[in-house]
Amino acid sequence: MVALSLLALMSTGFRAPRWGFFAHQKINRLAVFCLPPEMLGFYKANINYLAEAAVNPDRRRYAVVDEAPRHYIDLDAFGDSAAHTLPRFWGQAVKQFGAEKINAHGIVPWHVQTMYERLRDAFLVRDPRQVLRLSADIGHYVADAHVPLHTTSNYDGQKTGQEGIHAFWESRLPELYFDEYDFIVGKASYIERVQLTAWEIVTHAHEKTDSVLRLERELFAWEGDRKFTFETKGRQTVKVIAEPYAKKYHLLLNGMVERQFRASIKMTADLWYTAWIDAGQPDIGLWATTPPTEEEIRQRKEEVALWKERRFQARPHEGDSIP
Repeated sequence: MVALSLLALMSTGFRAPRWGFFAHQKINRLAVFCLPPEMLGFYKANINYLAEAAVNPDRRRYAVVDEAPRHYIDLDAFGDSAAHTLPRFWGQAVKQFGAEKINAHGIVPWHVQTMYERLRDAFLVRDPRQVLRLSADIGHYVADAHVPLHTTSNYDGQKTGQEGIHAFWESRLPELYFDEYDFIVGKASYIERVQLTAWEIVTHAHEKTDSVLRLERELFAWEGDRKFTFETKGRQTVKVIAEPYAKKYHLLLNGMVERQFRASIKMTADLWYTAWIDAGQPDIGLWATTPPTEEEIRQRKEEVALWKERRFQARPHEGDSIP
């Protein structure tokens, strides 16, 4: 499969890229190796697509009107204890605050649930193209949910005179120290309640926001003009954060970036696995050689849609809990 081509940047009003293209691609690639044998063959055969397409949601932010809020949530817009008091389920949140306010401040924990449901349904109708597209996308949103600066309106330090800290934390540091990270994160696990787990991730990330900002302020107070340097990339000379400064910040964070990187990999694999389990563990091993026809997929979609409507009364069945 071919990843979407890069869309032209149409506006400067959007937030900076999430995790950086480098990290998003690595997270999706590494998540593949957490999967059980029943899933590994298909995902590994398409690992290059999953890595390349990991950045598609960021590209869509400049072309799709509703895309940007899916990458973050400004918890501070709802009060000091919002990480613990905001309704966990979308309908409850909209009822309490209204859809306009919720969307204005980001929806990433709710969107993770939406993406899980879409991926589960793609497994249900056994549509390999949709499974791959949604798997790549869900890895992106899961990774975004693990970034502390995605949980605050001070997302780039613009309120504290720390402009650029977003890209510093999620792009510069992973690119510099990726080879030092330990990516043995274990096998994919089943998630009992996806929506609540998504909120746990966001809450955990939000707890780190103060340290992310405070430690950089303290370091800058000591280092000052040693923060930046210039590097030549191709024919251009660009201003970047100096490696000695980055190294000191990385040490002050005490492994935070690595831990969040690892957690993103594990959660991505967990959601792929959970969606597959909840769809009845379809045999995806033959998809690469004998993919279903378009007509077969269409019929399955109709069957799933009718089943969800519960149009007719019937005795309860164990499969009723799948979607």
